[in-house]
Amino acid sequence: MTICVQPMRLSGAEVWPLVEGGKGVAVSNGRSAGAWARAGGVGTFSGVNADLVDDNGEYVPLVFRGRDRRERHEELIQYSIRGAISQARIAHELRGGEGRIHMNVLWEMAACERVLVGVLEGARGLIHGVTCGAGMPYRLAEICARYRVYYYPIVSSARAFRALWKRAYRKFAEWLGAVVYEDPWRAGGHNGLSNAEDPNRPEDPFPRVKAIRDFLREIGLGQLPIIMAGGVWRLDEWKDWIDNPELGPIAFQFGTRPLLTRESPIPEAWKQKLLRLKPGDVRLHRFSPTGFYSSAVYNAFLRELYERSQRQVPFREEADAEAGFTAWFPLGRRGRGVWLKPDDLQRVERWQRDGFTQPMRTPERTLIFVTPEKAREIRRDQADCMGCLSHCQFSGWKHSEPWTTGRPPDPRSFCIQKTLQNIAHGRNHVDHELMFAGHNVYRFAQDPFYANGFIPTVRQLVQRILSGR
Repeated sequence: MTICVQPMRLSGAEVWPLVEGGKGVAVSNGRSAGAWARAGGVGTFSGVNADLVDDNGEYVPLVFRGRDRRERHEELIQYSIRGAISQARIAHELRGGEGRIHMNVLWEMAACERVLVGVLEGARGLIHGVTCGAGMPYRLAEICARYRVYYYPIVSSARAFRALWKRAYRKFAEWLGAVVYEDPWRAGGHNGLSNAEDPNRPEDPFPRVKAIRDFLREIGLGQLPIIMAGGVWRLDEWKDWIDNPELGPIAFQFGTRPLLTRESPIPEAWKQKLLRLKPGDVRLHRFSPTGFYSSAVYNAFLRELYERSQRQVPFREEADAEAGFTAWFPLGRRGRGVWLKPDDLQRVERWQRDGFTQPMRTPERTLIFVTPEKAREIRRDQADCMGCLSHCQFSGWKHSEPWTTGRPPDPRSFCIQKTLQNIAHGRNHVDHELMFAGHNVYRFAQDPFYANGFIPTVRQLVQRILSGR
């Protein structure tokens, strides 16, 4: 079946209904976004800790000089603003007057409002829209309307959008560009699964998107586009969605496929890894310090996190025979310790014989067991925290007074800023860093378009998508 895709009005211009998904920490940048827009679509660069590029086109790395976390946090904010402005300029120049340029931000990144305002102030006229998810961005509409920029909330249910609309967005309907439905089971990166949804039972996105359309019709926005994100690879697989009167205007967001283009800034080793992945290589997990579910490639980095949590036992500060905590385990200073269940103590002794000798407390009154080297790494990363999230489970950071979540740091998680910077800039082998990806990533190895290791330009990829394949 031939797919006939028609241009659609997004952010004030007629463009192909193809949106580049924004991927944080230097993975979607001005170069990739500008190329996507030049091909006639909507290019998206990430405003999440964007790389700063100077007037000579040189990357300027962030070197923290602050003495404590709050000073490093302020350095990160200022760098993020300057970095995103530099990426907006690159995207604007490269688009050559074609397409649209959007910036993607995460509401749960620390000081998101300050970064967003700073970038929109410093890049006036260069950014046409802002996509935002990872939380409930109630103030997104007000900020974007102030700068006459369209806003695109990312939601995973009609319920979430309804709450946003009733509390805030109804006051700024003029600047609502579209609603982005991001499928929480299929999309890469952080996902919006609710506590009522089973991470192991993916739901059909059609009725979930139709519920959003039904609500848009209730509020008089029946022709507002909905952008389908997560699990999109070929448009001929979505033929029942295109021009479907039940769904109304639908655009499609591509997050994974733009990773494998010549303009994509990710290291060559990452691109080659993408060409070799197989079905099932992506896991939906909950180790992220944000507390959200997220999808990433199951590599050595993710495997170590699973194994770390599997070497875990509950404890009590006092003996509790009724609950079974009768086995004494020395912990900390001499004479101190906790009570375990006898079977758990035997497991702990096996782990210690295998070299996992260092116990670490979690916020849920459990102990995990790691090697001394891993324990030192975890504590060092916690101490080096620069406050990249509004609430961080790994370090216990909070971006406003009293500057702490009030919960002990969780050693079952990791420093997300460190690992994403490492993989984006090729500082370590890709197998040993967090590699976000959508669940369709295995299709690079199966799609004949990428045969013999072919890596297309963005324009070639867009043309391929427009052909339906």
